[in-house]
Amino acid sequence: MKYLRDFTMARVGIGKAGDALPTQVLLELRQARAAAADAVHEALDVAGLVLECQRRGWPSIPVRSAAHDRAEYLRRPDLGRTLHQDSRGLIHAGPFDLSIMVADGLSALAVHRHAFAVLDILIPKLRDASWTLAPLTLVEQGRVAIGDDIGALLEARLALILIGERPGLTSPDSLGAYLTWSPARGKTDAERNCVSNIRPEGLPYDQAAARLFALLTESRRFELSGIALKAGHVCTFQVPEKDGFLRIEPNFR
Repeated sequence: MKYLRDFTMARVGIGKAGDALPTQVLLELRQARAAAADAVHEALDVAGLVLECQRRGWPSIPVRSAAHDRAEYLRRPDLGRTLHQDSRGLIHAGPFDLSIMVADGLSALAVHRHAFAVLDILIPKLRDASWTLAPLTLVEQGRVAIGDDIGALLEARLALILIGERPGLTSPDSLGAYLTWSPARGKTDAERNCVSNIRPEGLPYDQAAARLFALLTESRRFELSGIALKAGHVCTFQVPEKDGFLRIEPNFR
C-alpha cells in the first residue's frame, strides 16, 4: 500500500500500532485538524485584497454579509447568504455581462492563497472576449448564495463567486468557484455550476481558469446554468496524456 502514497494525498497504508494508529500518524492527524479549524476561523484580509486589486488596476467594492462576526456566521448560514444593509448602498447597478465576487466562505486561507492567481488568468481572457465586468466585489462572511444578491443589485447577466471551501484533513485551502446565470434571490444549487478543489495540489490555476471561461461562455451563449447547462451541453470527455493521469474535461457543443 505504501506505493499508493506517491499518487494521492489520502492517508492510505498508514499502518497501526496494536489497535491504534502509529504515534506519528496520530500527530499528523491532529495537526491537520488544527489547520482545518484555523482555516475556518481565519479572518478575511479585506484591506490586503483591496490592495491587490489596486495593484492590478481593478476596481473593487468591499462589502459584508448580514452576519456580524465569525461566530454568528458559523451559527447562522442564512445570514451569510444575504448582503448587509449598509453594504447595499455601496453597489451601483450596471448592467454588466459578469459580476465576479471573492468571499471567505469557510476558508479565507484558500482565498488568500489562490483567488488572485486564478483571476490573473481569467480576467484577461474575459476582457479579450469583450465581456463587460462589474467591479470585483470582496465579501466578508459570505456564503455562495450571496452572489445572487450582489449579482442582482449589479444587474449582471452572470454571477461568479470564488469562495473558500469547507476544509478537509488534507486540504484546508481548497478554493471553489460557482457561476449562476441571471442571479436573483431564491436561486438553488441546481441552477449553478461549480468548479472545485482549485489549488496546486488539486485543479491547477490555468486549468481552473480555462474551465471557468468555457462554462461562462456557454452559459452566456445558451442563457442558462446549472443542471440544464451540464446536461444539455457538456457531452463528451477528453483525456490528456501529458503525465499519464486520467483527467476528465468538459467539451461543449
